[in-house]
Amino acid sequence: KMRPPVEVSLFNFASVCPVFAEFSFTCMVGLINALEQDGFISGFMSFYIKKGEPHLSTAYAVMMSYWEGVVHFILFLTIIHRMKSYRNLGLLWVGSSIAHQIVLIPGVVIGKYGSNIRPAFWRNIPFFLAPFWAASLLFSRPTEMPVAAEQKKSLLSRPVDLLLSLLLLGCMAFSVFRGFVVLDCPLDFCFTYIYQYEPYLKDPVGFPRVMMLVYLFYALPLLILFIYGLTTPGCSWMLDWTLFFAGAMVQTQWCHIGASLHSRTPFTYRVPADKRWPVIALNVLLAAAPALLALRCHNNPAYFMKPVPKGQTNDQKKKD
Repeated sequence: KMRPPVEVSLFNFASVCPVFAEFSFTCMVGLINALEQDGFISGFMSFYIKKGEPHLSTAYAVMMSYWEGVVHFILFLTIIHRMKSYRNLGLLWVGSSIAHQIVLIPGVVIGKYGSNIRPAFWRNIPFFLAPFWAASLLFSRPTEMPVAAEQKKSLLSRPVDLLLSLLLLGCMAFSVFRGFVVLDCPLDFCFTYIYQYEPYLKDPVGFPRVMMLVYLFYALPLLILFIYGLTTPGCSWMLDWTLFFAGAMVQTQWCHIGASLHSRTPFTYRVPADKRWPVIALNVLLAAAPALLALRCHNNPAYFMKPVPKGQTNDQKKKD
């Protein structure tokens, strides 16, 4: 029999509810900022941006604010509505929030706004730490499920998993390539790519460079582990970490694609019109592959279930 997923208790929900309330308020502030920067409203954020966080006027920050104000806010409302059954949604939010802050904070520090950091910027630190705390709560509650005959099939007998493995290999290659590009690789094809396809990677704001390095040093090892999980049965950690990773990648790619096309990005750093669709397609694929992997893992988790020792029943396990 299948055990119900282990969810966060009502006690823990009560402890995180004030955190979600604060984050929800910040989401609305972010959405107001995005709408003001794009000219839909005015007079709300100009003083704070000028005196507090001038980087919030960049194209990357605008796209980030849209993501927070829409996607994160909906996640918070759904989590609060579902009360004790929000583990999967929580993992999506944790992955998205950590990816957001891990690009934003270093990007500001090393980019063109690094010489003009105001005290208000450091209010991002609690918002950087809180998702790690939430992640520790969520990852500490593993879900136990039974084994199925699906684990006996090889990768070649699972065409969906084979296709996902190939997609992940493509994501790995693209992540390594763009990591080399932002590290000023002298090879001709790196030079051609950054000047003719994605000049946004050399935007002095710093966000795209930090993002590519995060992909190279953090996303790449996770992609390798996911391919291992698709070829090795019983990797139950795939169910949690694919959600976490999907949230992170979709959030970062949304910001990256939007910022590389946004009018607030200087024209010389925007994706050239004649190369727009190939670049968008590659970046969308980089976001879609982890999302499809997470969807596959949760729609048919049999392959990732931990095996139960022969002769040991659920009743015997409870006694132990």
